[in-house]
Amino acid sequence: MFAVVKIAGKQFKVEKDQTLYVPKVSGNTGDKVEFADVVLADSNGNLKFSNSGVKISAEILDQVKGEKVIAYKQKRRKGFRKKKGHRTHYTKIRVTDIA
Repeated sequence: MFAVVKIAGKQFKVEKDQTLYVPKVSGNTGDKVEFADVVLADSNGNLKFSNSGVKISAEILDQVKGEKVIAYKQKRRKGFRKKKGHRTHYTKIRVTDIA
């Protein structure tokens, strides 16, 4: 059984007991969260679409940061250089149930 769920504007294909990194979800380690914005759910070849009332239950495992991304700008012959970086925040979750 799998489902396609929308979390923070991105779609993820999830299965039970799967761990994945999603854009930051508010909560602490060990908290339970539910995602109701399910686009598609499949159970033994029986497809259910968005308005079927399927919910994804998950547990927050950790709040982490991604790899550092460098944004570098330069204008030739002007002496203009700008270097800036950022690290995106992610939440590591484990899917506990697809109901």
